[in-house]
Amino acid sequence: FADPRSGWNDHSEAQYRLARRTCGFAARNFLANGISCILDDAVFPDRPAIGLGGWKRHVGPGLVPVVLLPGLEIVLERNAARSGTRRLTDEEVARIHGRMAGWYGSGLPIIDNSQYDVATTVRALDDAIGRSLASPPQF
Repeated sequence: FADPRSGWNDHSEAQYRLARRTCGFAARNFLANGISCILDDAVFPDRPAIGLGGWKRHVGPGLVPVVLLPGLEIVLERNAARSGTRRLTDEEVARIHGRMAGWYGSGLPIIDNSQYDVATTVRALDDAIGRSLASPPQF
């Protein structure tokens, strides 16, 4: 086991790629059998190694990407409620959030769920997916 929290290296990247490929193939199988599913991942627009290309390749044409991007203050607040190894430093959270802002202008649906509860976020996702299926974004 290569723990990516100890530093990103060839071993942690290989494990990440294997996990992504396994999840992607499972999603493809669900979709092929008429069952929708959601894959939750932090996908960076500026890192092709962990970008949408891998998901597109593994899941196939059924992939409908939607970006959930709450405001930084909310992300910091949510992170502060975490404990142990799940909690990141504020600096790391801000850095990740800044990189995710690269999705603006991508053509993908972006939902700011800062003020949404789970039910409202689900409705917003359903609406965004419905619009994407009617007029697929190019990514």
